[in-house]
Amino acid sequence: MPRLMRWSRYFIPTLREDPADAEVVSHKLLLRAGVVRQLSAGIYSYLPLGQRIALKVMQILREEMNAIGGQEFYLPALHPAELWQESGRWYAIGDDMFRLKDRKGTDMVLGMTHEEVFTTIARNEIRSYKQLPQVWYQIQIKFRDEARPKSGLMRLRTFIMKDAYTFDVDRAGLDKSFIDQREAYKKIFSRCGIQFLIVEASSGAMGGSESNEFIARTPAGEDLIVSCESCGYAANLEKATARIADIKDEPGPNAPEEFPTPGVRTIEDLTTFPGGAEASRQIKSLVFYATIDSEQRPVLVLLRGDHQLHEIKLADSLRATAVRPAHPEEIRQLLGASAGSLGGVGAKARSRDLRIIADAALKNRRNMTTGANKDDHHLRGVDIARDIPVDEWFELRTVESGEGCPRCETGTLDVFKGMEIGHIFKLGTKYSESMGATVLTQDGTQVPIVMGSYGIGVERIISAAVEQQHDEDGIIWPRSLAPFDVVVTITNMKQDELRQAGEKLYENLQGAGLEVLLDDRDERAGVKFKDADLIGIPYRVTIGKKVSEGVVELFDRRTKQTVDVKIAEVVQRLTSVQQ
Repeated sequence: MPRLMRWSRYFIPTLREDPADAEVVSHKLLLRAGVVRQLSAGIYSYLPLGQRIALKVMQILREEMNAIGGQEFYLPALHPAELWQESGRWYAIGDDMFRLKDRKGTDMVLGMTHEEVFTTIARNEIRSYKQLPQVWYQIQIKFRDEARPKSGLMRLRTFIMKDAYTFDVDRAGLDKSFIDQREAYKKIFSRCGIQFLIVEASSGAMGGSESNEFIARTPAGEDLIVSCESCGYAANLEKATARIADIKDEPGPNAPEEFPTPGVRTIEDLTTFPGGAEASRQIKSLVFYATIDSEQRPVLVLLRGDHQLHEIKLADSLRATAVRPAHPEEIRQLLGASAGSLGGVGAKARSRDLRIIADAALKNRRNMTTGANKDDHHLRGVDIARDIPVDEWFELRTVESGEGCPRCETGTLDVFKGMEIGHIFKLGTKYSESMGATVLTQDGTQVPIVMGSYGIGVERIISAAVEQQHDEDGIIWPRSLAPFDVVVTITNMKQDELRQAGEKLYENLQGAGLEVLLDDRDERAGVKFKDADLIGIPYRVTIGKKVSEGVVELFDRRTKQTVDVKIAEVVQRLTSVQQ
């Protein structure tokens, strides 16, 4: 018998208490169950149980990628900076990227993803439409210099990722590739036992025209998700929209009227000020600087007074690589007043370079109140179409729970926490154009290759599985990810009859193709049961006093039900259990 399949020889350093620095459930249980150990902030080692689990996740990834024609690569984690400079991401990505120099002083990068490297291979090797489509993928270590690594395996600085890339001759090909990948992802997460939903998401620094996130619902999640139970609409908060009730405005004066508002600095202040206005009848005015084409440009953002700006929506709408609130001195230089007295009326006359954008909820509003660009003064009777030269209208506001669904007439939106477990992007020609990856079409035209990018985090799957499947006793692994299918627990190693029965059953189960751990430790039965529950093995066979009758106890970790089974029937019983 392999010695390492004996618990007495296998390295499983379980902990009785929650580690002091662990906050979320998955972090606590993965440490307590001896699955991982922290090396430093955001950097973890897989222990033997963890490696078995990770390999099972990776095998599922390989099987589903191969099923849609994927071809596996293994690419370097260390890249020359010039590739990232070609794509533009060297400049677009900030401190999250690990940058270093080699001994010759050459700039290098530790890869966060591999769009640039895969695009380089494609541009060097693919010449004709006849070589397309291609589906390439790898399972590789990635690096991200997270500012605040936390939550165990949920936010890491080094992690394992399956990243796939598709290459097509046109958009129609990309659409098909995107659907193929989305369907494969659905199968992957279902096989991993994770409850998930697919949401519309921002492409961020990845770029591209469309992206979907796969989200596991959990209180430990760092993303806010918006969904409608009635029709299935779902979106990340940074992309979500809502149906809100129209407000009918009374006719106002023929021109804005200025009035003094000493001490008024906020929307709330103005709601209680004599002659002020309720928040829904105010215009909130915010000044930002947006980095567009490496240049910082001033932007005046207008929203309804009772609405909150979502900065990622702002950046995405402006196609900006970064946005930041303007400093007080910058605001005064642009508009001649301090925050709290700002507005869009006359703003362009003060600063011609100022771009004015407004949230769609303000369209057609009239008789509104806003700052006068004069300290301690406001304007009432503002008609937006008449008085403010808005350059562009966008969906900028943060959606709130209870608002109407934008897709159906009857549904209301729920906002909850979730964690991203996968993300797929339609990159289009973002990388192929910047890096010169082209092919000849059937009519001899040279066109950029149309690309897609598709990522899944191995650690994210592991964390999500634990977050969604645990109880007060420990982890409840789905059988597809469990480090072992069954643990055979000998309650008293000093009794020859029990020991011999346990070892024989172990051999029979292993011979039937099951992954088995034999708990042969010289410990009390209660300790063994607690450890088995903690590490989450789906089934436990207890070799106890009923062995003399040819009977053992079969315990189901998920249901917590125990049944007596004849020893001769255990193998058939476990091999017939569906995942």
